[in-house]
Amino acid sequence: RQLAVPAYFEAARVGEVFRVDYQGLAAQAVADAAEHGITMSSSDQRRTCLVVIDAQNTFCVPGFELYVPGAVADTERLVRFLYRYLPYITEITLTLDTHMAMQIFHAQFWVGRDGAHPAPHTDITTADVASGLWRVNPAVARSLGRTTAFLERYVQHYVQSLEQEGKFALTIWPYHAMLGGIGHALVASLEEAVFYHGIARSARPDFAVKGSHPLTENYSALRPEVMVGPDGADIGAQRNTPFLEKLLQFDHVIIAGQAKSHCVAWTVGDLLAEIQTVDPRLARKVYLLEDCTSPVTVPGVVDFSKDADQAFRRFAEAGMHLVRSDQPLDTWPGLKLG
Repeated sequence: RQLAVPAYFEAARVGEVFRVDYQGLAAQAVADAAEHGITMSSSDQRRTCLVVIDAQNTFCVPGFELYVPGAVADTERLVRFLYRYLPYITEITLTLDTHMAMQIFHAQFWVGRDGAHPAPHTDITTADVASGLWRVNPAVARSLGRTTAFLERYVQHYVQSLEQEGKFALTIWPYHAMLGGIGHALVASLEEAVFYHGIARSARPDFAVKGSHPLTENYSALRPEVMVGPDGADIGAQRNTPFLEKLLQFDHVIIAGQAKSHCVAWTVGDLLAEIQTVDPRLARKVYLLEDCTSPVTVPGVVDFSKDADQAFRRFAEAGMHLVRSDQPLDTWPGLKLG
């Protein structure tokens, strides 16, 4: 069965920032749960986790730092999906990209020969570092409690590691998802739906914070891009093993969020790698909401659409399911309700 989308949901406000009325929502959720016979999530015989990746203002609201074209429509579809199938979603896990200014992918970390910082969307390669085109900002080294000499060795190791592993080049991103800032917050319409779900189903949402380590990118919610320094030095960057193990315990895992080419693709890729070491058949319990995610595109600058599509084809070939939010849940291959 499908529930009706609550009357308070305003589709026109999905791309806006607003205050969520928690008290009013809680009363509405309690009343609706009683009216529709919605049970506590702890009674679910088959457990389904909805994983929402980085559905934050910084990526999903027009005018914010790294708005992903298509994210407003993606979020509207995701919110409607959540409301319609709320009785079948046991838990919602939300990842939060979390940054501060002095990180390896922000301009402040680097200086050029003229003392200027790199522009947003600049790629820094092994050749760039080796030639001195870009070097570590000594002021950042002091702030991070590291020596400039260590960081100079580290960045050479870092960009080499990315290239050797076939990952994206180190990209200088606009300052975004800044901890404590409004860009870091969940999109309000989604926050509204998650809170409503939590009250209606007596289900506490889970949050996975990622991306705060200053010396590595962290596209995937399951592991940073680089975890060790030169000569195997421990930099304190670790896999999120508890999150990974938790996902594998659910009967079904549904994944959506932003951006398809980066944080979604890398998270799913790491999940698939773990699944293939444990039991490749587990891939069949993963469902990717293709119409609730979009790739990074900056007109005239970058377009990662092909990367995203290639990644999703690889996931499907491995056994994961590509689905849409407007497909009735009981038609999804292999998904069992109840």
